[in-house]
Amino acid sequence: MNNSEYQQIPGASNALTFGILSIVLTLFCCGPFGAIFSFIGLSNAKKAKNFYESNPGNYRGYENVNTGRILSYIGLALAVILLIFTIIYFGIIIAFFASADFQ
Repeated sequence: MNNSEYQQIPGASNALTFGILSIVLTLFCCGPFGAIFSFIGLSNAKKAKNFYESNPGNYRGYENVNTGRILSYIGLALAVILLIFTIIYFGIIIAFFASADFQ
């Protein structure tokens, strides 16, 4: 089979796109809401992997699936770390005001 007969794996580019979006949105925009895109990217990567494993001779671009999955995990980890820091930050502020003497 030559290269023109291979098909792109369905969902591989979506997995990569959502993996990138999860990192970018977590760091620059929406904080822990970037985790939503991580879950979507992981779901697309799983579907694409199933397509590839069902008939590996017909598809190309499996590296996009792996890259999308890895980026989604990184975006999810960043979102969790940011969420923990946010909870600690507001916990310190609440503890400060709860222990302050406003007389």
